[in-house]
This record gives sequence, structure tokens and C-alpha cells, in this order.
Amino acid sequence: MTDSRRWFILVGLLVFIGLVYLLSPVLTPFLIAVLLAYMGDPMVDRLDQKIPRSVSVLIVFSLLSIVVLSLIFILLPMIERQLSNLIHQIPKYLEWFQDAIVPWFMTNLGVIEMDLGLETIKDSIKEHWSKAGGIAAGFITTISRSSMAIIGWVANIVLIPVLTFYMLRDWDELLHRVRLLIPRRYEYVVLKITLESNGVLSAFLRGQLMVMIALGCIYSVGLWMIGLDFSLLIGMLAGVVSFVPYLGFIVGMSVAGIAALMQFQDVFHLFPVILVFGVGQVVESVFLTPLLVGDKIGLHPVAVIFSVLAGGQLFGFFGILVALPVAAVIMVLLRHAYNKYISSQLYTG
Repeated sequence: MTDSRRWFILVGLLVFIGLVYLLSPVLTPFLIAVLLAYMGDPMVDRLDQKIPRSVSVLIVFSLLSIVVLSLIFILLPMIERQLSNLIHQIPKYLEWFQDAIVPWFMTNLGVIEMDLGLETIKDSIKEHWSKAGGIAAGFITTISRSSMAIIGWVANIVLIPVLTFYMLRDWDELLHRVRLLIPRRYEYVVLKITLESNGVLSAFLRGQLMVMIALGCIYSVGLWMIGLDFSLLIGMLAGVVSFVPYLGFIVGMSVAGIAALMQFQDVFHLFPVILVFGVGQVVESVFLTPLLVGDKIGLHPVAVIFSVLAGGQLFGFFGILVALPVAAVIMVLLRHAYNKYISSQLYTG
């Protein structure tokens, strides 16, 4: 490869990254549609062997629509109600903390008395929450201040299902056209890297997403069975952050333990909480992860956390969506670069 060609590729890559950065607000619905189509394409391919592709696309698109609409109209209002109830209960919990926990620390650990400003916190919560009237109400009030924001939200809501349908219908044809653009001399290498990247992405985006949903359901039902007030909120929180190994278990059990202490005001209710998360961890390790994910991901937990934070910092919500797919592809590229390096004359001497 000549120097001029290298510079051409480098400049083209920088221009592409710059365009992505500038157009990231516009690209978000397209990326969501691509992710939905990517997750639904294997099911379309299986159905395509028995029925026409147009029919299989309609079936898979309908299933995806039912799942997304269920999350929007059933799950989110339930979480909103629990979060609203939690914020209403915070002043009572702070009062219990000040009357029970602070004296215990002072008596048993020799902690000196200090002003934690709990009264100020309680007054602030009451004032702001009474003005907002709820999370949904506050959200609607915020976006209603700008007509352009409303138009943007409506456009994205309408655009995403339309784009998803066309992506599902033409997915194989799009991949074929992209493959035809690959220079023939690099086709084998590019396809090899693409297949490895697809293995990592499919394991993470499809398998890990199903693991997160299953764990969220297990934790929510288990905490509901032991009588915890905010079972759905805590369970889904633990399920969402479980894309990092053991993080969902640690965060969920910590938050649920604190909630159980505040609600029941005794340590005995911590044992059912530990049991719920212990069962969830066993189910994940023995059944869910080996069955749905396997050992294809290869992304270190630190790399996962860094990718999400870096993507959000650089590109906002669009960056969060694209962070893990990009990290998976970069990991595959680094693995190929490492193998080429250790077989090179520079390394062997």
C-alpha cells in the first residue's frame, strides 16, 4: 500500500468520524432500527426457509412491536409509579435513618455527632416533588416547552418502526451489496473479521439482552414475593446493569438490602434478599449465560464499562447505543493485529 493511499484512507476515516459526531442526533433512530433489525434477522432467516420472506418479516416485526409497546405502555408506567412512591417515601426513610442508624453509629463505633443536613434534604424533596407532580408529568412539562423537541420525538417514534421494517426486509440484500464493495484482494480478511465480530455482537446483543431481561424478571418476582415495596424498580435496575458480570448482583443486593432495612427496620429481612439474589446468580451462571451467551463475548468487564462511559461522553445517547458494538469490533481487530505482530519478524527477531 502506497503512502498516498494510506493518507487517503486516514483522511476518509477522520471525515467519517467527524460526520458521525455532527450527525449523531439524526442518526439515533437509524441506529436503533439497525439494532432491532440485527436482533430480529436470524428469526426472519429461519422463518424464511418455510414461508415467504415478506410474511416472515411481518411476523418478526409484529413480535418486536409487541415487545417494545409492552415495555412502553406496561412496564414503564409501573416503574414510574414505584419510583414516584420511592421519592415520596424518602423523607420518612431519612427520618428513620437519623433516629435509628445515626445513634447506633454514635454508640457502637464512637462516631461524633454531626449535622447531615437531613432536614434540608427532606424539605427540598417535598418542595420539588410537589411542583413536579411526578416523573412523567415533569418529563412532559420539560419537553412541552419546546415545540421542536416535540416534533423531534414524534418524528423519531414514527421513523423507528418504519426503518426497522425496511431494514428487516432488505437486510440480506444490504449485506450482499456491502460485500460486493469490498476489494477482492481483501475480501477474505474482511469477511473473517466480520464473522468474528458478528459472533461477538450476536452473543452480546442477543444473548446478553435476554439474560438481562430474565434476571430482571427473576429479581423482580423474587423481591415481590418477599414483600419488598420497590421490587420491580430494584429488580429491573439489577437486570439492566448485569451486562457487567456480577455488577447486577452487587448493585441489586445492596440496594434491595438497604430498601429492606428501611421498610422492615430489622436485619432478619436481609436473609430473603440474599436468597433471592443468590438464586438469581446461580440461575445465571448455570443456565442463562451458558445457554444464551456462551463464551463468545470476550469483552472484559472494564472494557464494557469504559466503552459505555466513553461513548456517552463523546456522542451522548447515540454513543451509548454504538459503544458496545464498536468495542466488540475493535477487540476483534486488536486480536488480529496481535496475532500478526507475534508472527512478524519484528517480534521473533
